[in-house]
Amino acid sequence: MARLLLPDGERLDDRVAIRRKLGRSGIALAQWPIPDQPAVRQLLSHPVLAHHEHETVLAAVDDRFEHLRREHGYTRRDLVVLHVGVPGVEEALTRCAQVHYHSDDEARYILAGRGYFGFFDRDDRELLLEVVTGDYVHVPAHAEHWFTLGDSPRLKAVRYFVDPAGWAPVYTGRSVAAPFPA
Repeated sequence: MARLLLPDGERLDDRVAIRRKLGRSGIALAQWPIPDQPAVRQLLSHPVLAHHEHETVLAAVDDRFEHLRREHGYTRRDLVVLHVGVPGVEEALTRCAQVHYHSDDEARYILAGRGYFGFFDRDDRELLLEVVTGDYVHVPAHAEHWFTLGDSPRLKAVRYFVDPAGWAPVYTGRSVAAPFPA
């Protein structure tokens, strides 16, 4: 279950309270079941996947893609695998940890692992959303945010796009006090 970490150290575990707080900024959160297919679950436990294994995992969650295609107009999706030791992951995580926005929505369905999305609330306070397996988060286009694995060693998530070019990050130069919990 997702948790919301607030600037005063408070932690919200109640999904309704989290949705309400994030919803003020247009951010949506849902909980979806992970496919109950042994072969897919086995793949999700691997640190790295071959291209054909990515396709197997994506096929297992095609029903979500079709739903999101109708609801948000997404036309493409991919599987991102973040794991310490994957070539280029450190550089990618360094870029993601910088405050940025996209001209397209950032929508992710977490299939394995844990990560942290950072946001600013209406009062410019930092909020940190811990997402875990089964969480779906939708960050609207142009919303400032950042992402980190924190102390977690891995994450596998489906990313959904209207236009992949819209996912090019626009860095704002804004700094954050604490990019992830100690």
